[in-house]
Amino acid sequence: MNYVVIKCGGSVFEQLSPSFYQDIITLSQQGEWQPIIVHGGGPYISELLEQTGVTTQFVDGLRVTTNDVLDVVEMALSGSINKQIVRQLHQSGGTAIGLSGVDGNLLGAKPVAGSEQLGFVGEVTAVNTAFIQSLSESQMIPVIAPIGLDQNSQRYNINADMAASAIAQALEAKLCFISDIPGIYQEVNGEKQVFHQLDQEQIQALIEKEVIFGGMIPKVHSALAALEENVPEVSIVNGTRENGLLDFMQGEAVGTRIIRKEEVPYG
Repeated sequence: MNYVVIKCGGSVFEQLSPSFYQDIITLSQQGEWQPIIVHGGGPYISELLEQTGVTTQFVDGLRVTTNDVLDVVEMALSGSINKQIVRQLHQSGGTAIGLSGVDGNLLGAKPVAGSEQLGFVGEVTAVNTAFIQSLSESQMIPVIAPIGLDQNSQRYNINADMAASAIAQALEAKLCFISDIPGIYQEVNGEKQVFHQLDQEQIQALIEKEVIFGGMIPKVHSALAALEENVPEVSIVNGTRENGLLDFMQGEAVGTRIIRKEEVPYG
């Protein structure tokens, strides 16, 4: 069975094309690729923390996570956001199941390096691939919130990009980051020129030229790490484009496809 792990950030949900969820259902029904969704929820977590009066801060882009913060993170991710995605997939004619990494020991976790400052921020140590495979074989689309457990059942908040990358590595799946931009691009004479295909060396050159900067840097680093661990390709696709995901999966020049240098380009 071939899998594609589709990662959605919390900031893009409200901008998604109405066709996005239908694209996922179509992929599932066609049978060639079995979709798995991993989602974040940063903006909603921040909103809920403010509503509940729980204070928080960031260190190097990662949210410092106390137990109080973790309660709110789990409420937002495993509750509201997760079930919103499941409802949308059901409305589009599919069958989805909402999970967090806590369910069925789906995601094993440990503290990230430097967690003395970050609290309960973790990284994935193990993926229960048999659980995911059994759900897919039952024609259900897993929708996964990135919270994991260590061997002592301590919860950890895991960066959604990193969680999606770890799941893709474990399944040797394609990895697709859904964004609100057309891909990795540079502006030329006021127009966006999208790089539809890049390899590791080209990515590094674009970082050095500051064409790739800010929040895109950890995303492409996750992509490059995944390519080193049996992930066949990583892509960045505009989820606000009508049928963008399906067009990309069918081989059209949509978004940015990140490949190993030795692979033969398409097109």
